[in-house]
Amino acid sequence: MQALEVAMAAPVNSLAIAPQDLGCGSPVGFDVVPDDASLTARFARTLMDEYAAAKAAGRARVVFIVPVGPVGQFELWADHCNATRTSLADAVIINMDEYLTGEHGGFIAKSDPLSFRAHMDRAFYGRLDAELLAPPEDARVFPDPRTPEALGELIDRLGGVDVCFGGVGITGHLAFNDPPEPDAEMDAATFAALPTRVVRLSRETRLINAVTAARGNIDRIPEYAVTVGMREILASRKVRIFMNRLWQCAVVRKLLHGPVTASVPASLLQRHTNAHVTATEAVTLLPEPELR
Repeated sequence: MQALEVAMAAPVNSLAIAPQDLGCGSPVGFDVVPDDASLTARFARTLMDEYAAAKAAGRARVVFIVPVGPVGQFELWADHCNATRTSLADAVIINMDEYLTGEHGGFIAKSDPLSFRAHMDRAFYGRLDAELLAPPEDARVFPDPRTPEALGELIDRLGGVDVCFGGVGITGHLAFNDPPEPDAEMDAATFAALPTRVVRLSRETRLINAVTAARGNIDRIPEYAVTVGMREILASRKVRIFMNRLWQCAVVRKLLHGPVTASVPASLLQRHTNAHVTATEAVTLLPEPELR
């Protein structure tokens, strides 16, 4: 019996969890869709459904935190609103983050292909048929690098965030909340309390963003960004995460089954009361090496 108890107490190697066992026993909800198109459709449908649910619950303003990536969901949401004449006049859309020109600089120009603000204009706000259907200009929010604390104040005035949507970076980051550098110790509770702020992006984040968005040109990825804090993300009533990158095979396992630690920011979702992850089948593959 003693040997059995020791075996049961042994830590789980989250990276070895088989695809069919992902999510089993995790406090974070988890489901799988076949491919990128299915994930994009699910993301769009969740945006639509959560907006309708918040309105039905009597929310005067429906507050979402949203990412730019994965991409494709905003076009579908706008098209749905156009087709059904659904007004988003009561929506407050808070984007998670934006690249900056430097540590003390402003947003990168909208003419930059990496601009999240320009993407939202093209994919969502500018795609909606009429001003009647779109959120008002002052409800299209990006955290301000000059006064990052203003975002938390806005959220408090609005009565909190209904849903935080997002993806997960290769470091396990949510928004641009990269983990502390190896020589900077920080416990999970301290990390969870980090507010909206200007950050210097980790080397890993800049590198993977160069691969996915700049054809490997890391020099093209800005060093600084402004990001919604872990405090604002974790205080949201619901968190809905969408994952479709092959390089997320390891981090999805750490998110769902690894220890809760600041070194994997997304693992803090295990302490949230209503968090759910949707991933493509590719993301469930075992993170094992393969020379190509």
